Amino acid sequence: MTPSTLATAKLIARRLRTDGWRPVARTAAAKLAATAVDTWNLAEPHLPLRDTDIMDSRTRVPSSPAPYKAGNLRVGWVCTPPAAGSGGHTTFFRMVEEMEERGHQCTLFLYDPNDDDASRHEETIRRHWPALRAGVRSATYGMEGVDAIVASSWPTAHVVAGQAPDGVHLFYFIQDYEPYFYPRGFLYALAEESYRLGLTNVALGAMIGQVMQSELGLPPQAVVPFGCATDTYRLLEHAPGTNRSGVVYYAKKKVDRRGYLLAKLALEHFHALHPEQEIHIYGDTVTGWDIPVTNHGNLSPQDLNALYNRTIAGLAISFTNISLVPGELLAAGNVPVLNKAAFASGLLTDPDAVWAPATPQGLAMALADVVTAPGIDERAAAVAGRTRLGWADSRQSFARFLETSCAGAPLESPSGSPWGGRP
Repeated sequence: MTPSTLATAKLIARRLRTDGWRPVARTAAAKLAATAVDTWNLAEPHLPLRDTDIMDSRTRVPSSPAPYKAGNLRVGWVCTPPAAGSGGHTTFFRMVEEMEERGHQCTLFLYDPNDDDASRHEETIRRHWPALRAGVRSATYGMEGVDAIVASSWPTAHVVAGQAPDGVHLFYFIQDYEPYFYPRGFLYALAEESYRLGLTNVALGAMIGQVMQSELGLPPQAVVPFGCATDTYRLLEHAPGTNRSGVVYYAKKKVDRRGYLLAKLALEHFHALHPEQEIHIYGDTVTGWDIPVTNHGNLSPQDLNALYNRTIAGLAISFTNISLVPGELLAAGNVPVLNKAAFASGLLTDPDAVWAPATPQGLAMALADVVTAPGIDERAAAVAGRTRLGWADSRQSFARFLETSCAGAPLESPSGSPWGGRP
C-alpha cells in the first residue's frame, strides 16, 4: 500500500468513527459522480456534428445548379456510419438501390464527426446491405464529382449545405421530424434549421409534411409514400398443430421516442393480466425486468418474419413518425398495438392496427384484447391478405422526383399536389 493510499484509508476510517457511514457514502458518491463527469463528459449533451459544420440559413449563399446533361446521374448520398439492423439506413439505402438499378452512379459519403476514416465501415455495409454497389468515401474529404447530393438526417443536411460543390442539386430525404428527437434547446433548433438550409426537402410519408407545415409553415417540396417490405414480411404456412401465441416487442433502450420505458411498464401490466402469454423481445437485450421475457437479440429479416408469424400481437411504440415495425407486423398477419400520437395515427390508417392510449394500462389492455379475441389464425390470414404498398412504390417515386428535378423540370410532388398527400 502506497503512503497516499494508506493516508486515504486512515482518513476514511476516522470519518467513519466520527461521522458515521452515511455522510462518508454521500461524499464518495459525489466524488465518483464528479470523476465520471470529468472522465466521460456526462455533463454536456452530445453534438452530432462538428461545430464548424453548423450552418445558418440566413447567411448561407446557395449555388444555382444547372440541369444535367443527357445520360445517367452521379449521385452522392450522405449518412452517418450504419450499424447492423438500422431501419433508417435500410430505408435510405433502398433509395440508393433504386437509383443504381436505373443506371445512375452512386457514392456513399459517410459523416462521422469523430473520425474521417470511412473505410472501416465498408465491411458492415457490404455484409448487411449486399445489394448496394455504391462506393464508400468520407464526407469530410470532399464530395466532388457528383451531379446531386442527398442528405439523410439533420446533421448531414448541415454538412451538405456547407460542403457541397457549387452547381450540384441538393436534396434532403426526411424520414422523421427530427427536432422532436430532443427537448427544446440548441439541438432542437439545429434540427429545425436543417429544413431551412435551401435543400429540396423530400418527406417520407404525409405525417412529416403535416408537422413541417404545422411547426414551421414550411411544407416539403415533395412527399413519397411510406412503404413496407412485403417481399420479406408475409404469412407463412404453419405446421399442423401449431398455433400463434405470445406477443413481440422491438426494444430500443436508448431511443426515447420509441418508448422503451412505456413498453416495459405496459408489458409488465400485460403479464399480470395474461401470464400464460410469452413475451418476446428483439433488438436490444433487456435485463432487470420483474417479469419473464425471451430475448432474441438482433434478428435477420427472415427470422424476424418467422417470429412475427409465431406470435399474435406486437407492441409498436413511437412518439414521432411511425417505425417500420407496424407495417411488417401486419404483412405477417400479426396485429400491431400502437400508442395514440398526434400525426402518426393519420399515416397508418390500416383497419387492423390497434391504437391505444399511451399509458401502461392502456397498451396492456389493448394487447390483452387482441390475444383473447376469437379466431386468431383466421384473423391473421385476413390481416396478411390485405393489399399494402411495397417499398417499390416509394423507391420509384423518389427516383422519378430526383431525376426530373435534376433535369430542370418544375418541382412537383410525386403525389401530384404541392407537397404531397396521404400515401
